[in-house]
Amino acid sequence: MEASAALSYAGALASNRLAPRAGAEHNFRMSGVLPSAVDLSDIALRLVAAVVVGMIVGLDREWRGRTVGIRTLGLVSLGSALVCLATIHYAPIAVDVAATSRVIQGVIQGVMTGIGFIGAGAILKSQRPQQQAHGLTTAATVWVTAALGIACALATWMIVLIGIGLTLIVLVLLHPIDLWFDRHREDQGS
Repeated sequence: MEASAALSYAGALASNRLAPRAGAEHNFRMSGVLPSAVDLSDIALRLVAAVVVGMIVGLDREWRGRTVGIRTLGLVSLGSALVCLATIHYAPIAVDVAATSRVIQGVIQGVMTGIGFIGAGAILKSQRPQQQAHGLTTAATVWVTAALGIACALATWMIVLIGIGLTLIVLVLLHPIDLWFDRHREDQGS
């Protein structure tokens, strides 16, 4: 993007020419906030896909009675997708491929780091003598759900499908094996 175009955009924002008029419908496509080539149905599809993917992962957590479930994981995925999409479609950087790439990388790093803090809140230390940590799978599930939301925002549909498939395999099919190992450890400790 040329410097003069960026300054023109900044000037329009500062003078409030891009703000919606009172009582009038605001057309974001014409405002400069979104590039004119943006297809709002595509954005809606990506956001709905993110919510659905998060809710699918949340079904397993709800079924197992975990504190993080359908609504939480649906919102984690949606939030990740929203941040990513808002960055992709921000007009001043949307026309500059190099800037978009750098900003997207930063957004993904920021989202995944921030989600790590939410996941850390799901991890508890037991009061048993072994001092085992609980909630690690839930924390990892929150993190994976955020990654799936980002993949939905980027419309990398094969990655989304493979990611959701592998997530469900780990959560559902490997659960009995995990329980067997837990019982085996308890038997060894007795």
